[in-house]
Amino acid sequence: MDRRKFVKNTLLGSMAVSAGPAFGLTGKLPARDYKIGIMWGTIGTGNTIAEKFQHSKAAGFNGVQVNSHLDRNEVVKASKATGLPVSSVCDSKHWEWLLSSPDKTVRDKGREALELSLEDAKFYGTDTVLLVPGKVDESVSYDDCWNRTTEEIKKVVPLAEKLKVNIAIENVWNNFLLSPVEAIQYMDQFKSRYVKFYFDCGNILVYGWPEQWIRILGNRIARVHIKEFDMEAANSKGKRAGFNVDLGEGSVNWPAVMKALDDTGYDSWLTLEQRGGGSHEGLKDLVERTKKIIKS
Repeated sequence: MDRRKFVKNTLLGSMAVSAGPAFGLTGKLPARDYKIGIMWGTIGTGNTIAEKFQHSKAAGFNGVQVNSHLDRNEVVKASKATGLPVSSVCDSKHWEWLLSSPDKTVRDKGREALELSLEDAKFYGTDTVLLVPGKVDESVSYDDCWNRTTEEIKKVVPLAEKLKVNIAIENVWNNFLLSPVEAIQYMDQFKSRYVKFYFDCGNILVYGWPEQWIRILGNRIARVHIKEFDMEAANSKGKRAGFNVDLGEGSVNWPAVMKALDDTGYDSWLTLEQRGGGSHEGLKDLVERTKKIIKS
């Protein structure tokens, strides 16, 4: 088989396996009864762990994605008091201690932080940790980022498998894993069901379309971040200006996103990482906007 045919067959095979069945035997789409979570950094009200859980509950959220390295007992206490489960954990040290760093000491700290994040998740009774694996820049080449992060994550995979907690790679503006097919190749090299993807709908728009990524990644998606992005503002005012838009009023094609989630059988959390959560009213508005998206 020549190289072109091999590559084509490999890509088609990956897409078919990842997508999985779109419908049940009845041909009906799954019910959209998603639970709505909120990322820790989006909760702009409250000074304590307990207060942030209380405000999330009052706004109508179903769960909270907490940062790692918090006081575990305080998180559990707040969770029990409000009835809001921890929906996932974000490794809060992954930017500070990049697994792609040329400095072994930094990589060691990053790996230890990931291990603690997995233990946090297990303690809270959730099954997913968000990880930004590394960053490509003028001092870290693409292949170095790939090789270093692969080496460090491989060391942590046995713990993830023991705890039954996913290491979920997020797509961010880190100049790394710029296509869904490449993301699949990166995940699959670990040969573990516990290395998956934490898909961010807004981050992807600068180099792709979320509905396309969702269909290709398929059942490799462990969690989804709901985030808006305005391409017109990004193109005219700079990339980061794209985030200065309210949920549902930007460039994300939410009906197409929801249809793609339907088609791939996604049935886990939708977690808000979105501006607007700086007040009680803002938090409630985010919930209502998300409900409209789910119905779109």
